[in-house]
Amino acid sequence: MFDFLEGYDVLGAFWMTVKLTALSAVGSLIWGTVLAAMRVSPVPLMRGFGTAYVNIVRNIPLTVIIVFTSLGLADIFGVTMGASDDFKVQGFRLAVLGFVAYTASFVCEAIRSGINTVPLGQAEAARAIGLNFSQTLRLIVLPQAFRSVIGPLANVLIALTKNTTVAAAIGVAEAAYLMKEMIENEAQTLLIGAVFALGFVVLTLPTGLLLGWLSKRLAVKR
Repeated sequence: MFDFLEGYDVLGAFWMTVKLTALSAVGSLIWGTVLAAMRVSPVPLMRGFGTAYVNIVRNIPLTVIIVFTSLGLADIFGVTMGASDDFKVQGFRLAVLGFVAYTASFVCEAIRSGINTVPLGQAEAARAIGLNFSQTLRLIVLPQAFRSVIGPLANVLIALTKNTTVAAAIGVAEAAYLMKEMIENEAQTLLIGAVFALGFVVLTLPTGLLLGWLSKRLAVKR
C-alpha cells in the first residue's frame, strides 16, 4: 500500500520542518520579547515602533513576507544571510528570517498580555527600591509574564509548525514541498495527504500536550 513512499526522503523533509520550526521559534521568542518590552516602554518612540510593527506585520499574509525575503531581500537588495553560495542554504535562512519577522508579532502580543496580568503594585514596589525600567521588567515582570502565557505561546508554536509549509513557495525542501512533488509524480493523492497529515499531527500534538502540562504546572498562583 505504501510502496509509493520508496525513493522519497519523507523523514528528511519532516526534519527540515523541525529545523525551520526550532530556529524560527527561538528567533521569534527573542524578537517578540524585545517588541513586548518596547510596547510597554515609557519611551514614546520605542512604544510607537513596537505598536506599528505588530499591527503592520501581523496583518500581512505570511506568504507575502516569505516571498519578499527571497525576491526582495535576496534578489533586489542582495542580502546573503551568510557566506554560503548554496541556493538551498540561502533559501532556508531567508525562510527562517521571514518566519521570525512574522511570528514575533504574535509572540509579542502573547507576552504583553502576560505582562498585563502582573499586578501594577509589584512594578511600583520595584521602582520604590530603586530598580529602573529594564531591571523591573527583567527581574520582576517578565518571569511572571512568561509563566502565565505558556499556553498562548504553545498555540503560537503549533501555528508556526504548520506555517512552515509556506517555505515551499521559495523552494525550501520541507514536508509540504515534498508532498507537492509526490502528488505530481504519484497516483496516491489521498494516501499521500494522509501520511503528511499524520506527520504534522505527530509533530504538533505532543508539543501541545507538553506545553499545556507545563502551563498548569508553572501557573502563577494569585
